[in-house]
Order: sequence, then C-alpha cells, then structure tokens
Amino acid sequence: MDDGNDHKRHHCCFQEWMHLQEADLDELLRAKAVAAASSTGSTAELRALVAKNVRHYQDYTERRRVLAREDPPSFFSPKWCSCFENSFLWMAGCRPSLAIHLLYTLTGAEMESHLDEFLRGLTTDVGELSAGQLALVNDLHLRTMREEETLGSRMASLQEEMADKPLVPLARNRGEVSLGAVQGAMDGYEGFLAGILEDADALRIKTLKEILGILSPTQAVDYLAAAKQLHLAVHEWGSQRESTRGSI
Repeated sequence: MDDGNDHKRHHCCFQEWMHLQEADLDELLRAKAVAAASSTGSTAELRALVAKNVRHYQDYTERRRVLAREDPPSFFSPKWCSCFENSFLWMAGCRPSLAIHLLYTLTGAEMESHLDEFLRGLTTDVGELSAGQLALVNDLHLRTMREEETLGSRMASLQEEMADKPLVPLARNRGEVSLGAVQGAMDGYEGFLAGILEDADALRIKTLKEILGILSPTQAVDYLAAAKQLHLAVHEWGSQRESTRGSI
C-alpha cells in the first residue's frame, strides 16, 4: 500500500478525532454550565453525555487499531503531532496514570504524601472527592502503575530480542541477506508492536472508565472537559511552537 496514502489516512483519522473532541468539549462545557446554574439538572442526561464521550474514545481507538496494523511505528512517533506533543507520548498515547494525576490536580488532591493521614481521618476535605472516592482512586493508581510497568517490560523485551536475534545476524551479513529476510524481521517486530499498542489503548480506556465510575456524573463531566482542554491545548501549543520556529 502507498506510504503517502497511509500517512494521509492516519492523519485524517487523528484530525477527525481532534475535531470531535472540540465538539464534545463544547457540549460538556454547556452541560457543566447548566448543572451549575440549576440544582434540578438531570443526572441521567449527564450520565448519557459521559457515556457518549467514552463511546467516541472507543470508536477512535478501534479505528486507530485497524490503521496501526498497517504501519505500527508511525503511531509511536506520529508526524501529525508536534515534537512537543510527541514528547508526552507513552506507548503511542497518553500514559494511563497521567489521567489519574489530572484527577488529583483538578480536585486539589495532588498530595500522595498526605494520602495516609486523609484516609485515617486526620483531614476532612480534599477538593470534591470524598474519602471513599480518594481511596478508590489511590487503589486504581497503584494497579495502573503496575500494568504500565508490565507493558514497559514487554516493550523493553521486544527491543532487546530484536537486537539479539533477528537484526544482529542480518546486519553482520548485510551485503548477503535478501530483502525478504529483512522485511520478514521488520514485519515480525511491527506485529508485536501493534499488539503492544492495542494493549496500551485497552489500558487507557480501562483506566478512564474506572475513573469515571468513581466520580459522580457532575464530577465526570468536569473531568472529561478538563482532559479534553489539556489535550487540545498541548496539540495547539506544540503546533504553534513549531510554526514559530519554522518561520525563523
């Protein structure tokens, strides 16, 4: 398949996702304003809006999964994102535990050092999170970090194995090996890479769903709005920075 067409389809998928996030953000902010202005806001409507946003994210990752099967490496350092934005990437996307740190920040609970005393009842308020919610978030944080470490170990093993067996013998006999042998080794690596990307996306979705399950509908809407604002801002700032440097 033509690499140029692949890149265009990958870029188009990302751009459509960013445009959808802009639209979803507007809807979330409107819902947040309505909820703040009225004590009779519909919890069911807020839950439906949260579920809609999760579906959009799942749809995007499914489209990405299909495209990544064709060219996995392009998603680990995407040309359609700025270098600044790419510096934040973990396994071709946001680090799942970053979603939890965002929650700590939003609720004024970026305070792991004070977590124990809060759970022991020595403090009574951490933003809008209750003690029970914070305990659940802390448990999720620990589990997520363990799963991140597992994926990181898989990635390291894949890279080490490629340097150990397929690539070293081929490189030492570069003038004699066939193009088919080289392509076969690279295809094998990319296949495993695609699998890691899929598992990383699954962890990202799982973490998001658990966060939203811990929060009230109003909190979930606020959280999703902030997460989208952060993603859109980082993308915009990175693009502006590269445009400025390119014009110098």
